[in-house]
Order: sequence, then structure tokens, then C-alpha cells
Amino acid sequence: MKTDELINMLSEDSIVRFRLSHALTLAFVAAILLAGTLFFTVMGFRPDIEAALTSLRFVFKLVVTAVLFLVAANLMVRIGRPGAWVLPWELALLLVPVLMAVSVLAELVVLPAGDWAAQMIGHNAHECLSLIPLLSIGPLAAFILALRQGAPENPGRAGAVAGLAAGGIAAAFYASNCTDDSPLFVALWYTMAIVIVTGAGYLAGRRWLAW
Repeated sequence: MKTDELINMLSEDSIVRFRLSHALTLAFVAAILLAGTLFFTVMGFRPDIEAALTSLRFVFKLVVTAVLFLVAANLMVRIGRPGAWVLPWELALLLVPVLMAVSVLAELVVLPAGDWAAQMIGHNAHECLSLIPLLSIGPLAAFILALRQGAPENPGRAGAVAGLAAGGIAAAFYASNCTDDSPLFVALWYTMAIVIVTGAGYLAGRRWLAW
């Protein structure tokens, strides 16, 4: 049997589709519970959370991380099924860097040039680079286990998408603790942390999603 024929057969298998959809639904619930439990056990909300909710910068952090998770999650649902059309959701991922670029430009316009470096470096870079990957461990494991019920054509790519989704969840939780709200900080350090998780997902996918 040719590889293309096998892929088509798997993509039409209703049992595989049901199992993957069911597994991913459970994985999403587990991911939020695992990340949330660790977050509230180790970190919790920042002390000024009520005042922060009135800040556009703070709300932006929550929005951009939530958008990353939602788009990556929808892409992950499709990428686990061979032959599925994923291009629209791959293009939708571009919304995240576009949002970041617009916010960074707005920040550069509003802030004096002398404040740019300080806002970008912030006060919590080390915590950002360590806590986002830490919060991602449970969600990433849940997503990889769920994707094993499917048949992704490119295991590494599927794992990377799982890493993006896990990083989005983790970053959203961490954002409600982090006191650095500048888009300059978010664009640099949050991106670096999520890249770490995405790389871990890629390696995990190559190792555990190959078929």
C-alpha cells in the first residue's frame, strides 16, 4: 500500500477521529487544571490584580496569550489528523506577531526613547524564562498524549504546535502574576519562553508521535 493511500485511509477512519477529538477535549481540560493548580500553588495573582485589570497593557498580555492558545489549539486539533486542511489556522497564527508588533510600536511612540531599554529588560526576566516553561510541562504532556491517538503526518511539527498551545496557556497564567506589563518586555521575554516550550514540543513530537 502506498503512503498516500494509507494517509487517506486513516483520515477517513471515524474511530480515529472520535478518539482524537475525545482525547484532545480531555487534554484541554487537564492542561488548564494542571497549569492552574501549579500556578495557584506556587505563584498566584499579583498583589495589585484589581488595579492591573484597569490597565490596557495588562489586559493586552492576557489577550495576546489567550489568542496564541486558541489559535494553536485549533491548529492542533487538525494537525493530528492526516490530510486535514491546516493552512487557515497556520495563517491565523500570524495574528499573534501582528498584535505584538502593533503594541510594541505603540509603546515606542508613547514612551521616551530613554525608557525603552529599562521597560524591555524589566524586573522579572528570569522568572518569565523559568516559570512559563514550568507551567507548560503538564499541558504539553497532556497534548502529546492526546495526539498519540491521532496520526500526525509530521510528528515534530505536531509537537511544536502542542508546545505553542501549552506555552499559550502557561503564559496566560503567568501574565496574571508578572508585574512587567510593557509590550517591550512581553515581546522579548514571553516570546523567548514560549520558543523554549515550542522547541521542547518539537523534540517530544519527534520522539513520541512518530508512526
